[in-house]
Amino acid sequence: MSVSRSTALGCLVLGMLATAAGGAFAQWSQFRGPNGSGVDSAAGYPAVFSPTQNVVWKAAVPYGQSSPVLAGGHVYLTASEGERRLTICLDAGTGRELWRKEIAPARVQKAFHVNDPASPSAVADADGVIVFFADFGLAAYTPEGKDRWIFPLGPFKSFYGMAGSPILSGDLVVLLCDQRSGAFLIALDRQTGRLRWRRERPQAVEGWATPIAFRRLTGTRETELIVLGSTRLESYARDTGEPRWWVPLGSSGSMGTPVVSGETLFVSTLGSTDPALPPFQSYLEKFDTNKDGRLSPRELSADKELGEHFGWIDADGDDSITETEWNTTRDLAVGDYGVIAVRPAGASGKLESSAVVWRFQKNLPYISAPLIYQDVLYLVKTGGIITSLDPATGRALKQGRSPEALGEYFASPVAADGKVFLANVEGKITVLKASPQWEVLSVNDLGDEIHSTPALSGGRLYVRTRAAIYCFGVK
Repeated sequence: MSVSRSTALGCLVLGMLATAAGGAFAQWSQFRGPNGSGVDSAAGYPAVFSPTQNVVWKAAVPYGQSSPVLAGGHVYLTASEGERRLTICLDAGTGRELWRKEIAPARVQKAFHVNDPASPSAVADADGVIVFFADFGLAAYTPEGKDRWIFPLGPFKSFYGMAGSPILSGDLVVLLCDQRSGAFLIALDRQTGRLRWRRERPQAVEGWATPIAFRRLTGTRETELIVLGSTRLESYARDTGEPRWWVPLGSSGSMGTPVVSGETLFVSTLGSTDPALPPFQSYLEKFDTNKDGRLSPRELSADKELGEHFGWIDADGDDSITETEWNTTRDLAVGDYGVIAVRPAGASGKLESSAVVWRFQKNLPYISAPLIYQDVLYLVKTGGIITSLDPATGRALKQGRSPEALGEYFASPVAADGKVFLANVEGKITVLKASPQWEVLSVNDLGDEIHSTPALSGGRLYVRTRAAIYCFGVK
C-alpha cells in the first residue's frame, strides 16, 4: 500500500512531537530528583546560560526556598506570601501557569530568619503533587489542581523551622519530622492520605534531612528507608516502619539527603570531636548579670554570634537556659562526623565499626548534600570550595575553588550530561566538567539569589531564584 506525501509528513511531525513530549515528560519528581541522587540521565544540557542566553522560558513566582520538581509535563513548586501558603503548577514546556492552590496556615509556626515557610520541596508523580507546610501539614492535589486529601500535622518544636521534604516510595508518602522533642517518621497511603504507620524517634533532635529508599542487591532485597538524623544514620523497613539498623554519628543538624551507590551509603555531616559550646560556667561568669545561675535572652544577646540562636539551646521554650539544656546542646555535634561511607551488609541493630568503610573530615559542607556521579563523589561548601573523592576509598582526588563563585552555598550539587551544576546564594552557577580532576567550564550569573536546588529534566535546567524560575536549554 502506498503512503501519500502528506501522510508521511504528518507521521514525521507526530514522531517529532512525540520525541519532544518524551523530553517534557521526563521526571524529577522530588528534592534532588530520582531517589535524591541529584543525577539525570538525559543529554544536551547547556554549560553557558544567563537571563538573556539559552532561556527557554522564564516565569515570575512568589518567594520560597523549596526546589522545583517535575512530573507529567508539569513543574510544581511551593511559595509563601504573608500568611498564604501556595502550591503552583506550571507547564514544563512553556512556563505558563496552569493553576495555583492556596492554604491558610493552621497556626503561626515561628522559624529562624534564614528559613522560610515554603522550604520543603513538593513530591509529584502522574497522579499529581503532594506538598508539606510545617504550619499546616500535608496536602495532595491532582494534576489539574483539584483537592485530593489533606493530613494535618504540627505544631512542631523547631527553632530553625522545618525543611525536610516528603518522598514517594512504592505506594507510600514518607515524611521525616525531626524536631527538638517528639520526632517521628510517618508513611501515608499515596492515594487516600490514610496513615499507614508512624514510628516515634525519641533519640532524634532537630534536623532537616530528606529520606531516601535503599534496596539491597543481595539477601532479602527488602526496601528500606534511610534516615539521616542529628545523632544517627538509621534504617527502617519501608512497608512497616520497623527499625532495622543504625550507625552513631555527630551532627550540628542533619541536612540534605544521603546518597547511595551499589550497597554503600554516603552521608555528610558537620560535627566535631569536641563540644560545640564552651563550658556553661564560663558563660555564666561572663553574661549572668543577675546571678541566678541561668541565661536569659537579654543576657545571651551580649554574645553577638550566639545570641540570635538562644531558642536552639532553650529546649523547653521558657526563655531561660539551664545548665542541663546547655550541656545537652553542647554534646549534640560530638561524635563520628564528616563524609562517611557505610556498608550495612545485612546487619541489624547497631552496626559494627567495620560497617563504616571510610571517613573524610576536610572541606565539609553544612547544608549541601554530597553527589555521586560517574564514580566520583563531589562536595561543595561555602567559599566555592569543591572537593572530589574516590567513593571506594574516600581518597581526595582534587580540591580547589570556583574563583568567580565564592559566597554561601545552600543548594546541593546536581549532575547530567558530563556536567556538574553548583549554585550559590548570590545567584552564580558554576558548571564543572565531570571527572576526578574536574574543571570549571563556566560560571553563569543570574543576578538574583538562589536558595533552592536546581532541577534537571530532559536536557533542560530549571533554576529557581528569589523572584523567578528559569528554564534553560540549548536552542
